[in-house]
Amino acid sequence: MSNTSEIALQILNAFIEYRQIFQSIAREAKDCFEQSQWRQLQDISSRRIDLYALKVREVANQISVQAVSGWRWSEVKKEYAALVAVRADTELAETFFNSVYSRIEGDHPSAQAQLFIPRERIKHSGSRGVYRQYLLSSGIYNMLRSMLDDCGFNIGWENRRRDICNLMRYMREQWVEGAEKGSQLASDNTVDVIHSLFFRNKAAYLVGRLNREGKQSPFVIALLLNEEGKLYVDTAVSHPDQVSVIFSFTRAYFLVDAEAPVQFIEFLHQLIPLKSRAELYNSIGFYKQGKAEFYRDFMKHLSESDDVFCPAEGIKGMVMTVFTLPSYPVVFKIIKDRFSSSKQVSRAVVKDRYALVKHHDRAGRLADTQEFVNLQLPLARFDPELLTELEAIAGSSVESTDDQLLIKHVWVERRMTPLNMYLQEALQQENEEQLFHGINEFGKCIKELAAANIFAGDMLFKNFGVTRHGRIVFYDYDEIMYLTACNFRHIPEAMYPEQELADEPWYSVGPADVFPEEFNLLTACDRKIRKLFNELHSELLTVEWWQKVQKQVEEGDIVDLYPYRRHQRFER
Repeated sequence: MSNTSEIALQILNAFIEYRQIFQSIAREAKDCFEQSQWRQLQDISSRRIDLYALKVREVANQISVQAVSGWRWSEVKKEYAALVAVRADTELAETFFNSVYSRIEGDHPSAQAQLFIPRERIKHSGSRGVYRQYLLSSGIYNMLRSMLDDCGFNIGWENRRRDICNLMRYMREQWVEGAEKGSQLASDNTVDVIHSLFFRNKAAYLVGRLNREGKQSPFVIALLLNEEGKLYVDTAVSHPDQVSVIFSFTRAYFLVDAEAPVQFIEFLHQLIPLKSRAELYNSIGFYKQGKAEFYRDFMKHLSESDDVFCPAEGIKGMVMTVFTLPSYPVVFKIIKDRFSSSKQVSRAVVKDRYALVKHHDRAGRLADTQEFVNLQLPLARFDPELLTELEAIAGSSVESTDDQLLIKHVWVERRMTPLNMYLQEALQQENEEQLFHGINEFGKCIKELAAANIFAGDMLFKNFGVTRHGRIVFYDYDEIMYLTACNFRHIPEAMYPEQELADEPWYSVGPADVFPEEFNLLTACDRKIRKLFNELHSELLTVEWWQKVQKQVEEGDIVDLYPYRRHQRFER
């Protein structure tokens, strides 16, 4: 065997090992769920995130000592391509090769000649192999019973007959359009359900679709455990927007056994076409493949559009400079060379905090990001004022060539409407419903992050965004910290009036000290906002509330945070 063949095989074996461990972690999730081991479920989810980089680093270190020259890399790539062509996860294998090559040769554009270039999607014969199909000819009840039996759980049900009746009622109400309630679905209708269960937090999900009259309707069934460890169906969701929220970029990645990822993604994309394939790869834990898919799609979009990059809307940040392409729904975030004097953080700390969010349960309230090194974008597509601004405040991170702007380090994140602008619009238009929704969701966001052991730090409205589904999400991570690391304090009383009027506080403030009474300043901008906030979330201004949640987290409580509304849950 030639040296190039050996290296290609080395990379493939490392990839196979990565995939085997990835799949074993997904299967371990089922055991954790059945035994109510919620903390362990979070731990293996976090461990899986590190797995890819670990395996890339290991094989790259093995190969680098063999001193592969540039011309031989083309032979390695050719050998490797032949080895992975017949695999069901070819697209993942190619991305893995790219990661190993970049680790050895560097991420600079001049060293990227041997990468697998993003191309048109690998063609497979549909997604038939990833789902089971059920016929309604034997009746809805029997079909649902078979569906639940096929989950393969090793634990009992709280009341399976009740759950099936709840699902039957839901199906008839949601899927029999234009017909009276109680009418039957046609016997020739079919239901497809993905073989693998989706695990996240304290829930397991069945994901599938109804095939009816040439149309496909998505659905997700949420399964939970009661206090005795018995299974029950908590709810079903079938509206495309609600299904999309379950796969949101603001939530932790699912643990799911996806043997043929491209077929898996094709099935999911048919259910929720508004979700990009990049987001779907991310949602099931293949975030490196999600990054590759994003890059391919974004480059394609650039070639088919002509608008220019411009500053993102909202108040300019003190740590990050943010820009966007109006025709594409993401923002690009670059660390500034110098921070505002009020920010006691470094570049390394900012990177660490973005990594923290990547590994932590995002609880539906933190935006996922993709990190890029040496990203090249066409120079002609940049607004001149933006280009001048980038060179002035982030010059160490950008470099211009004749026709490209090289960005040495950048995060890409889903674009949202800044909450301060959302609330300002509500005030200007006297939209009481929008104002109520914004303030109520803002408070809920802070509370749910706290329950997930996250203290947002800088909680100004400008650091929160509103998604297209109306959820409030935190996206400024430079001051984020674990709730358990905070020291919540009352503001000491001033000894004399002049102290209260001074520019500096009259009391000592440690690096982890937090004074909830100061949160009043968040809502001091407007009387209506302040009144609403105090009516809905006044407990956030008290030390006692924060200390109570802090104690719950320290004692190991994992709060139930599900991606659907309480009113959607079935009666038990």
